[in-house]
Amino acid sequence: MFVRVLLVEDDQPIADSLRRGLVRYGYEVVWVRTGAEALAAGPADMVLLDLGLPDVDGLDVCRELRARGDVPIIVISARADEVDRVVGLEIGADDYVSKPFGVREVIARMRAVLRRVQPAAKPAEPESLSGGRLVIDRRARRVHVDGADAELALSPKEYDLLAFLADAPGAALTREQIMEAVWDANWFGPTKTLDVHIGALRRKLGDAAVVETVRGVGFRLVAGG
Repeated sequence: MFVRVLLVEDDQPIADSLRRGLVRYGYEVVWVRTGAEALAAGPADMVLLDLGLPDVDGLDVCRELRARGDVPIIVISARADEVDRVVGLEIGADDYVSKPFGVREVIARMRAVLRRVQPAAKPAEPESLSGGRLVIDRRARRVHVDGADAELALSPKEYDLLAFLADAPGAALTREQIMEAVWDANWFGPTKTLDVHIGALRRKLGDAAVVETVRGVGFRLVAGG
């Protein structure tokens, strides 16, 4: 499903990180810095709204957007006070995320809001890769290899890693892209955990699909032999 997101955020580093993550997950992002630009922007399927804007209080923007229609609004703000959260929700926001946040948390909240406001869609068909040898059922979070009835035993992170690599088969993805998408932008631990999970995936996939190392860059998923 194609989703156009209006991102209203005046802090460029935060906006850049969030925009990269959203685009990676298939969203179209329109970024504006001010309340005036937000109110002048075209139609959107979702609004991510910072409250600390340079020209007007974000709560006023939220109130005006809600008066214009039913577009889902998620407030993203450094204002962690309960009063601000309650006011934001009462004037029309559908959810409230406090900074700092991880990109995957925001996307999870977006999906939850969209499920509430949109009619149920037909479940996606399982995705086949490597000539059908590798089948990923994203709705059920299950993976099958070579037509076996039993699903491949993957940990939650191994599944997330495989699903992310499978979003762009054959494409070289950097370690930073993978860490941000699978472990989120606020991961401060060693990236050695990525190598451990890659090794586990390789053992479990066998030759049904190959996770190649791209020297100096990261990894890519390609069809097996």
